[in-house]
Amino acid sequence: MLDVRRLILLRDLAAHGTVTAVAELHSVTPSAVSQQLRQLEEETRTHLLERTGRSIHLTAAGRRLVEDTEDVLAALELAQNRLYTAAGEPAGPLHIACFPSALAPIAAPLGEALESAHKNVRMHLVEAEPDAAVRLLLQRRVDVALLYNYTNLATPPHTSVETHTLQREPMVAILRHDRPTAAPQRSPIDLRELADTPWITAPPQTSCGDAVLQACRTAGFAPQVRHTCTDFSAMIALAASSGHTVLVPHMAAAHLPPTMVARPVADTTLTRTIEVAVRHGTAHEPAIAACLATLGTLTGSSTRC
Repeated sequence: MLDVRRLILLRDLAAHGTVTAVAELHSVTPSAVSQQLRQLEEETRTHLLERTGRSIHLTAAGRRLVEDTEDVLAALELAQNRLYTAAGEPAGPLHIACFPSALAPIAAPLGEALESAHKNVRMHLVEAEPDAAVRLLLQRRVDVALLYNYTNLATPPHTSVETHTLQREPMVAILRHDRPTAAPQRSPIDLRELADTPWITAPPQTSCGDAVLQACRTAGFAPQVRHTCTDFSAMIALAASSGHTVLVPHMAAAHLPPTMVARPVADTTLTRTIEVAVRHGTAHEPAIAACLATLGTLTGSSTRC
């Protein structure tokens, strides 16, 4: 009988392209991965890989085996689901991938509520940005993934998984309270009012950084970026000390320093959508269904995928 762990290594090699990438994914050495793949070829008595210098590619037989591996893993997942269903109560470990800024406001209360309601469920969190979270989901390393996308970016949907919108949150400008544009009686801020100020943004080629840059360009200017970082709390701390302008999702502005205020912006297209994703056909598994129901309660949404 074929070793499922070796089949997974072959599947991951097809997805990531190099032995080194597979080794990093599984926290082992490249030589260990190569040895397991050679043993898989011996088990199957089939030429699965083509090696040319440092490059390695799957043969037609190797690609067919990867396709069959997905069926094998789905069958194992179904068997586990039936085992837990027979117990009559959601049970077992539940692995969830979550992006950093949702860990405190969503994942933390999710874990408390889920484990309080279902004593046999144990939630395990993995921090991951959306693209990485979807990969983990497809690799069956997690069961549920929390994702986001920015409305003003043409981000293609993740068609390989089932998704449902949990909430949409606006972006807000974080300003020192002594700035005229920070006055609470003012209407939402037109981004053009902030065109001449120094900015703190996420780096280029990140979703948040690109969304803010796109919004500024739509408003007719290029922001004068003084600092870049990916941590929203760090952005706000820098803004508090420097007075520079920051745009962050509303969720990230829950706890501001006393000198800072969050002001809405007039560009209503500048929003972040938060979604939950599961593999196709798994939404009704007991622990996953319990997780989706709890997320729906916490966010006030319907989570039927």
